[in-house]
Amino acid sequence: MSRRALQVATAVLGGVPVITGVAGMMGLSDPLYAGLNLPTDATLDSNMRFFGGVWLGLGLCVWWLVPRIATQTALFRAAWLMIALGGVGRLLSIALVGLPLTPFVAFTALEMIGAPLFIWWQHRVAQDA
Repeated sequence: MSRRALQVATAVLGGVPVITGVAGMMGLSDPLYAGLNLPTDATLDSNMRFFGGVWLGLGLCVWWLVPRIATQTALFRAAWLMIALGGVGRLLSIALVGLPLTPFVAFTALEMIGAPLFIWWQHRVAQDA
């Protein structure tokens, strides 16, 4: 449960919102959605690109935190809280609409299980610093 291990895990996981955020900026042409044959809709495309940009920004924020992992507790927790809230949204979607594509089920598990674990892990690292 070392600082270095937390930094590496955070950096690796920070790549998820960076990569998927860049893909989300492609709007309806995002490779994850292209096979769904969604209708062309300017509002949906605009929202997908907007949320892709927000997601990209969160990933860049997480990467910014890596060298400051032991001292930026509030921002670290805020980032993981945002991720967990996204997971709550996914759980609502699963309950109301059904299961999404497999990668999104895995993202949901990471968001709901990973968030509290990473917050706890960072708390331990901050206490030891």
